[in-house]
Amino acid sequence: MQRIAIVSEHASPLAALGGVDSGGQNLYVAHVARELARLGHYIDIFTRSDNPALPQQMNWHENIRIIHVPAGPPVFLPKESLLPYMEEFGEFMQSYVCRNNIRYDIIHANFFMSALAAMPLARNSNTPLAVTFHALGKVRRLHQAQNDHFSDQRFSIEEEIVRIADCIVAECPQDREDLIALYDADPARIRMVPCGYDPAELAPLDKQLAREPLHWDPEAFYILQLGRMVARKGIDNVIRAVGSLRNEHHVDARLCVVGGNLSDTQLGDFDEYDRLKSIAREEHVDDIVEFTGSKARGELSRYYGASDVFVTTPWYEPFGITPLEAMGCNRPVIGSNTGGIKYSVLDGKTGFLVPPKDSEALAIKLALLANNPFLAEKMGRAGAARARKMFTWRQVSTQLSDIFRELDYQHTPQYSPSAFTRLSLTN
Repeated sequence: MQRIAIVSEHASPLAALGGVDSGGQNLYVAHVARELARLGHYIDIFTRSDNPALPQQMNWHENIRIIHVPAGPPVFLPKESLLPYMEEFGEFMQSYVCRNNIRYDIIHANFFMSALAAMPLARNSNTPLAVTFHALGKVRRLHQAQNDHFSDQRFSIEEEIVRIADCIVAECPQDREDLIALYDADPARIRMVPCGYDPAELAPLDKQLAREPLHWDPEAFYILQLGRMVARKGIDNVIRAVGSLRNEHHVDARLCVVGGNLSDTQLGDFDEYDRLKSIAREEHVDDIVEFTGSKARGELSRYYGASDVFVTTPWYEPFGITPLEAMGCNRPVIGSNTGGIKYSVLDGKTGFLVPPKDSEALAIKLALLANNPFLAEKMGRAGAARARKMFTWRQVSTQLSDIFRELDYQHTPQYSPSAFTRLSLTN
């Protein structure tokens, strides 16, 4: 039994999923904390307060507290704007520990800014520091280019974190390779633990029964895209593929896009929504592309279950949790041959991998599944077996728990007292 501090500066487990800055990391923190608590550990989650009405401390689940850290104004801020407040975040953590006479056995920082904020506490209390980056700045810049609004300062901060952390948790083989090749990470201090899904939350449903409340055509071939509405997710690529699927392959296909806040025209989600609607009109498929906006977690099984295939073709995806969820719901997955997707999806067995930004290649694979329902069903069953065997949150957290126990037992500090002060928090 350990006392564990989970640090997630911008991604609160309480946040509604589907917004520009709320997605996989929020889900990861929430599920990992719950499963670690079920294993008997005591968990404190430190996340930035973005609402003045939030209590500074709250009991969330048994053995789990959420501490809302006052760092910067208590309003929503894009994560790219939070770096100047990380020193304040770290100072609060140290004072909180001192006031409450707490001694953590392990600190698990999620994202580079969380690690930056946690370093002084780890150093001063001689506590092992494990870091899950969830995304690496150098990889993001490679794929996002001018759309990456983080300062170049992120690169040197990540390099220092990689050098001093007791353990780096890579989420897939590509993540591990990038840490070694781009950050000169010590392979001996990298442990690979994937993301997961909850089989109690997302389970197979009868397709026709799932379609009835959605009023979906029982005979049509339905494609599901689910996730945040940001350009890098490649939803435009899926829309173009649907146009090709209908016009060139003559498949009665429909596309459902779940995700994004479509009720507030001031948000970036709405700009992307307008762009995607325009592309659907250009492809003459606007009448068969449905944008639902974000849906509650309890509704997602119905959408996965009602679809014939799940598609996700981002050009950049550090891991990607939605393919696991679709696999857990017995659905074949067609995904980009990139990041964690090429690890979770077995090409030709649980679905297909296609190049990003290649709508024709995607349309060909979609047509193959549309014309061969037996193959689609076989791939769906294989995906479900793989998801249950390798990717449940319980398995993920058990692996993390083993790593944390080992770190606590073997811990020797990897950094000097001046490590944190060498990192400037200003541009």
